[in-house]
Amino acid sequence: MIIWLVKTFSPLLEQLEVLSTGDSRVFLTARMALASLSSFLIAILLGPLAIRWLEKRFRERVVSDSEKLNEIHASKNATPTMGGIFIVGSILISGLLWADLSNRYVQLGLLTATGFALLGAYDDWIKLSTNQNGLKPRQKLVVQLIFSTVIGTALYFNHHSVPAGLDLIMPVTRMVCYLGLFFIPWSMFVMTGSSNAVNLTDGLDGLASGCMVFAGSAFAGLTYLAGHKVMAEYLQVPFIAGAGELSILLGATVGAVLGFLWFNCYPAQVFMGDTGSLPLGALLGFSALVIRQEALLVIAGGVFVVETLSVIIQVFWYRRTGVRVLACSPLHNHYLFQGQHEMKIVVRFWICSALLAIIAISSLKIAT
Repeated sequence: MIIWLVKTFSPLLEQLEVLSTGDSRVFLTARMALASLSSFLIAILLGPLAIRWLEKRFRERVVSDSEKLNEIHASKNATPTMGGIFIVGSILISGLLWADLSNRYVQLGLLTATGFALLGAYDDWIKLSTNQNGLKPRQKLVVQLIFSTVIGTALYFNHHSVPAGLDLIMPVTRMVCYLGLFFIPWSMFVMTGSSNAVNLTDGLDGLASGCMVFAGSAFAGLTYLAGHKVMAEYLQVPFIAGAGELSILLGATVGAVLGFLWFNCYPAQVFMGDTGSLPLGALLGFSALVIRQEALLVIAGGVFVVETLSVIIQVFWYRRTGVRVLACSPLHNHYLFQGQHEMKIVVRFWICSALLAIIAISSLKIAT
């Protein structure tokens, strides 16, 4: 909306153009900052209203296959959940306000956030309104794959004519693998995997949201750099015209998650539920696909990756040998079973996430 108003006043735009940044003609850096700030304020303002509304309708039921885990989390019973409603709402409002809505990446980003949020909300609704434990894993996976296929196909046709637009690039070594048509199934894997990884990490107060702040900030910076021709050439990363606008959405995401963390930190007043975790992970995966930095997503989102691998290894090894590698998966539950305080686990995971985000960004410079 804001950018439309500025573009409408073309004489003023021509005077501002000399001050513009990257491939954006209208103050990309300022808009990214304002998107973050406005999204944070919207989340802070919507939070109390949303929590009161959720308290009357959607309260968490702590039910798992582990009696010990149920006992540890007993105090979390009846905590309002589906707080992802005001996370995604803040992102959408801020994105609509500050981003260039004619930009294809912004359009696909908004579609990604909305689609995965609706899936998560439906899953949460079934879980809280019936005796079922949400959608069946296969049902949820199929819908995620359908959404990812639509987004991935749109990206494929958009990136087909972009230099390095279909390349898989390894950090530091700069090794390149051309994906071609395989980009579409690769997109399905990245977006679905990232979405589920954040979902698996969302198990302790503030854990997923805090880690998302660092990973989201890293990719807000990376999308900004990828859309800046001079900086992209300097850092030897693919220049993706228009990708800078995606930093507006990611900035809004960081602001919204910070606002949510205000209420989600220990002891949590609200949980994000699948309504929040699924779209947040999908947005991370989408941004990595746009700027061709999926390998950096593995680093910046390393906590999410390790949490997911801990579940895969636990299930695989238990089915094969009958022995559990961890006391309980995902990994954060293992430390919980060892008697560590929840807040200590969360803060340590935040520290790891911050360090991994720094490593991801600094790896760009190592190879130059």
